[in-house]
Amino acid sequence: MTVRGTSIKLAVVALTGLSLSACATQDYVDKHIAVVNDRVTALEGRVAQVDQAAQAANAAAQAAGSSAQQANQRIDALTSRVDSIEQRLSSKRPRN
Repeated sequence: MTVRGTSIKLAVVALTGLSLSACATQDYVDKHIAVVNDRVTALEGRVAQVDQAAQAANAAAQAAGSSAQQANQRIDALTSRVDSIEQRLSSKRPRN
């Protein structure tokens, strides 16, 4: 072997060693993915809780809107009755 051939082989071995040392191991990647997956799972649980609370609040708001609409209908019905009673009373003469 020549000096030039040996130096090329040494350079190739050195570059290969350097490139392999920069690669992450499977265990390293698995550990970091597990941490991220745990965070995602926790956030999914939190999102589910917030979604349930939002749905409950929406249902309560719809029920309150329905109750308010019924109350307005009752007020409208009573208003017309009160108006007719006031008209009757104003047309009668006072007793003295």
